[in-house]
Amino acid sequence: MRLALFQMMSADRSVAEATKLLDQACADAKRGGADLIIYPEMALTGYNIGAERIRQLAEPRDGPMVQSRIDMAKRHGIGILCGFPEIDGVRVFNAAVLIDASGKLLSVCRKAHLFGDVDRAAFSAADTLCPLVKFGDWSVGLAICYDVEFPELVRAYARAGADVVLVPTANMLPYIGVATRVVPTRAEENEVYVAYANRVGVEAAFEYCGLSCVTGPDGIDVARAGSSEEIIFADISKDEVERVRKSLSQLKDRRSDLYS
Repeated sequence: MRLALFQMMSADRSVAEATKLLDQACADAKRGGADLIIYPEMALTGYNIGAERIRQLAEPRDGPMVQSRIDMAKRHGIGILCGFPEIDGVRVFNAAVLIDASGKLLSVCRKAHLFGDVDRAAFSAADTLCPLVKFGDWSVGLAICYDVEFPELVRAYARAGADVVLVPTANMLPYIGVATRVVPTRAEENEVYVAYANRVGVEAAFEYCGLSCVTGPDGIDVARAGSSEEIIFADISKDEVERVRKSLSQLKDRRSDLYS
């Protein structure tokens, strides 16, 4: 499977303007042979835009923002993972929607771990871990930004049978170690691919650090972005997952009798 990660430049855009930008990236990813494009956290609205504006823009999962992603996936013939603010009753969630190339809605993931005042002022935390989902013949775990920094979450996906964990993010300076150290560690210690799609540019007080990446199950980069807006591509292989799992043994050698 070929993944495309759109490392987008943050700006004060309307949802319509963001949709136009994401549509162009979708077309570019399809031309590049991608089966799935991953956009950053809260790609449709912006992330650090204030709780009041997020609540004003938030939509249910059957609203126009998600429907436009469904239409985009069908039109371009490519899978899409895209962050958006989801409203459910009175609660707003930092969410991401996964859609396949036929336009089928596969999953809506809600962020489980809220980061600092920005998240806590605007969002409710997910009540449960997002279930694994099948994308083609791949078993996929979904996480949003800060979630990947918790080893238990990725380990839970690996133990459930994940081959790859997909992570829309909005990670800012000075936390470049998440992209350069944490993400490769999560991949290697769990023998899975991890794809981490970040932002660049400035949004209010945040300067996003880029460094989007796809890291292999051996912890080695398959693709890595720099600090500007770009699309990166990565070919991932289930054969590689199996090869690594024959040489590494953290999962099968866990002493679960020693800890819960």
